[in-house]
Amino acid sequence: MQTNFSARQLKDPRTAEVDRMLRKCVHCGLCTATCPTYVLLGDERDSPRGRIYLMKEMFERGGKATPAVQTHVDRCLSCLSCMTTCPSGVDYMHLVDHARAHIEATGRRSFKERAIRRLLAAVLPHPGRFRLALAAARFARPLLGLLRRLAPKELVAMLELAPAGLPPRAAYAGPGTAATKAERRKRVILLAGCAQQVLRPEINDATIRLLARRGVDVEVAPNAGCCGALVHHMGREAAGQAMARRNVDAWIKVMASGDPVDAVIVNASGCGTTVKDYGHMLKGDAKYAQGAARIAAMARDVTEFLTAYDMGPPKRWSSLRVAYHSACSMQHGQRLIEEPRRLLRNAGFSVVEVPEGHLCCGSAGTYNILQPDIAGELRNRKAAHIKSVRPDMVAAGNIGCIVQLGPAMDIPLAHTVELLDWAYGGPVPRGLEELARHVHEVPEARPRFAVT
Repeated sequence: MQTNFSARQLKDPRTAEVDRMLRKCVHCGLCTATCPTYVLLGDERDSPRGRIYLMKEMFERGGKATPAVQTHVDRCLSCLSCMTTCPSGVDYMHLVDHARAHIEATGRRSFKERAIRRLLAAVLPHPGRFRLALAAARFARPLLGLLRRLAPKELVAMLELAPAGLPPRAAYAGPGTAATKAERRKRVILLAGCAQQVLRPEINDATIRLLARRGVDVEVAPNAGCCGALVHHMGREAAGQAMARRNVDAWIKVMASGDPVDAVIVNASGCGTTVKDYGHMLKGDAKYAQGAARIAAMARDVTEFLTAYDMGPPKRWSSLRVAYHSACSMQHGQRLIEEPRRLLRNAGFSVVEVPEGHLCCGSAGTYNILQPDIAGELRNRKAAHIKSVRPDMVAAGNIGCIVQLGPAMDIPLAHTVELLDWAYGGPVPRGLEELARHVHEVPEARPRFAVT
């Protein structure tokens, strides 16, 4: 792609980076076939190639973002399917991040849009606030029919995605150490997360139990919090970087004390993609660049980490058919394809593939709230494909996908690590109680762990 930045513009490191990214695009259009919004809408401006043209014009022109650029960049899911497809290696992930930051700084949004984005940024990354919001949502749910006619569609989407009841609290929320009772082999840090620990806290509990059986001590660091993805993908670059710095500080402090840390474990693939990008996010910060790069290099999805282990025979066997939904952040962001599937098969499950598995379900962080119409179409499309393979349950490695697909499914959903924990001796995952009668128990003493 030919660009037309002036010499003065190219003196700015950010503009120079954007220029390098843009020049890699060869206009081939292969990305259009794997872009969810283009598949749905058929508008070139809602394809990666079309958005690249819009972003190019915006950056070359400078000044404020136009409504057209804002509209079509807002519709991008950041699913990164285009990066998996692109033969030229266009770094679309960071290109669209630059565009969103520019739009956030210069674009014009309505009062409603600004208010909703501020609300999401103020609530979702903070577990305490988010739990209070879910408690309040229970009182609004009876009015959902009226609200669909009167309230902004974004608020309606929030209520529709909120669970009917308040989820239980985690058995182990940290901070602190979950110490294995088995022979100690490794020590890891766990990102406890933000929304996930409120919506389905059992995922962290299952992760800790599963790692403890493998002889792994799990640390949840004091002062660590949201990975920053939620605000970062809304263009709030400074807020996302601040959250990244807080986690780097918290984790480096843990690494400096006690035995060596072998990995930073993440069990939400959207968060994992972001933590693995900390080195890029903070490369311009002299104080944090080295630490952020170190953290990024140590970050592992929980299935990625467990694949290096001989998990041994499961404690329970079943013939249950599991439709594995590979989150975009897992397959396109982290390029983890086979690891979760292999773990599930080795645990005794029959893994079935979902047609159009490369396309997004429409969750994408806050996308299903900010773009509920497109997200709803993508969810229904994904749900129909999942149902077509007639599974007993669905496994996913990202809490956003589990929450997104739930309202469209009459099939139970669980996190991959919950199913693995169940197979290797843990409790039945929430929502899968009816399936427990199809599972064969193999009597054997279960390893334990202690929390200190």
